Amino acid sequence: MSHALSHDDVKAAAERIEGQVRPVAVAPLDLGSSGPGRPGRVHAALEFAQHTGSFKARGAANFVAAHREAGTLPEAGVTIASGGNAGLACAWAARAHGVRATVFLPATAPAVKVDRLRKYGAEVRLTGSEYAEALAACETYAAESGALPSHAYDHPLIAAGAGTLVDEIRRRLPALDTLVVAVGGGGLFAGVATAARHHGLKTVAVEPTGTRALHAALAAGEPVDVAVDSVAADSLGARRAGVLAFAAARHEGARSVLVSDEAVEEARRTLWEEHRFAVEHGAATALAALTDPAPGNGYVPAPDETVCVVLCGANTDPATL
Repeated sequence: MSHALSHDDVKAAAERIEGQVRPVAVAPLDLGSSGPGRPGRVHAALEFAQHTGSFKARGAANFVAAHREAGTLPEAGVTIASGGNAGLACAWAARAHGVRATVFLPATAPAVKVDRLRKYGAEVRLTGSEYAEALAACETYAAESGALPSHAYDHPLIAAGAGTLVDEIRRRLPALDTLVVAVGGGGLFAGVATAARHHGLKTVAVEPTGTRALHAALAAGEPVDVAVDSVAADSLGARRAGVLAFAAARHEGARSVLVSDEAVEEARRTLWEEHRFAVEHGAATALAALTDPAPGNGYVPAPDETVCVVLCGANTDPATL
């Protein structure tokens, strides 16, 4: 990918999507005894309350609006491969602009996401058992139909849209030091880390131990394929980290950490039982960075560090809470 993501891209995205997305709310989190030495200066960005139930609406709105501005939206509409959330956002943004959307998902995608996609008017095609197979089918369809391919995470317009979160959070939390975000393919992380770096803030990238595409890329010195085996794989199950995320992770001020599936499950339960936040496992992964008790896992903030955990999605079955 030739385009390096910059803060100017994030600023342009913020102007483009203003009025289309819900401004993020920020709330304090009381972690209580969730982990030793945890400070009381932890907040949550409630991005799970965004249109379509995840932060992905930001990038999708930016992508479609930018192509609308440039006159590059084809008659065949847009197409995307997704574990679910990016597809929902793409379908929502396409509908807002009167554009067709064809969404490819793994056959393992949660029924709640498939049903919502169809309600947004998208054509849904279930292919394979994981994201990589859906992506291959989507690429073939785009080549044959002329539809404009979007990407679930590794595209400058998508990542820049996600990065618009940072200035909104800073306005609500002026003392902010560190942002904590979950990583699948890394679009949220790439955008947030790019904007955070501009403001001298730190970003912590969090992945489950069984789905560690970014962590593995940093260890190998380049994006590499990894196995996908986690309770959060429906939204964080990218086999390979995006080049934008990999580039952002190599800058000073960015850190990559791992958490266990058990910690993700416990964080999700805590968010529901203590705060009445119903989030998907991918969103709970970010909080698990502050609560995973396993040595070497997670992130321990300094006592005076102001941290904001981005709770990025709520497309989950409430019955499993």
